[in-house]
Amino acid sequence: MGRSPCCDKLGLKKGPWTPEEDQKLLAYIEEHGHGSWRSLPEKAGLHRCGKSCRLRWTNYLRPDIKRGKFNLQEEQTIVQLHALLGNRWSAIATHLPKRTDNEIKNYWNTHLKKRLVKMGIDPVTHKPKNETPLSSLGLSKNAAILSHTAQWESARLEAEARLARESKLLHLQHYQTKASSHHHHHHHGFTHKSLLTNWTTKTNEGKTKIKHTLNLFKLELCLIFL
Repeated sequence: MGRSPCCDKLGLKKGPWTPEEDQKLLAYIEEHGHGSWRSLPEKAGLHRCGKSCRLRWTNYLRPDIKRGKFNLQEEQTIVQLHALLGNRWSAIATHLPKRTDNEIKNYWNTHLKKRLVKMGIDPVTHKPKNETPLSSLGLSKNAAILSHTAQWESARLEAEARLARESKLLHLQHYQTKASSHHHHHHHGFTHKSLLTNWTTKTNEGKTKIKHTLNLFKLELCLIFL
């Protein structure tokens, strides 16, 4: 059995916050900082649980919260990160300065998710639904989706070819440097180890760049009709 929710404790208030409660929370944090959320309610004179105070501050009262309509760049970021992270709203919020995870989640469910479904894109897998009939999307939309799918495949092949070229170049540089320093027998083992470490690092960096490129093309596919 887990612990019962802290709001179930005797005498703690639930439900919507009043302006008076907001003012008490704001005044306390402005003067003392929030400190421990568990002990804050009693110190601030609030009959709320620590979790309720934390969520109220984080999602509504923080002075740096960004309000208003999401712009195109923010929408693209949400869709791209959702394709990679799923419903991990707190993680997604770290990439959208001044936006709260709660606001991002609500915007996804009320706008972006429905928009992808309307486009014929599965909002879970972020891939076109194969079972969607042509008549429901319209021929032009299906043609556009197929076009972007082709671009995606082209980008993938190009990225793999680039990685192969970079790997060959790094191999060549590795053996050239090894040959030129071969006469330093005493330090040869150290040089070889350093070169191998350097090659591995550069190869991993190349893979990261290629993964980023592929994610961008995946994002373009998802947002073609935004």
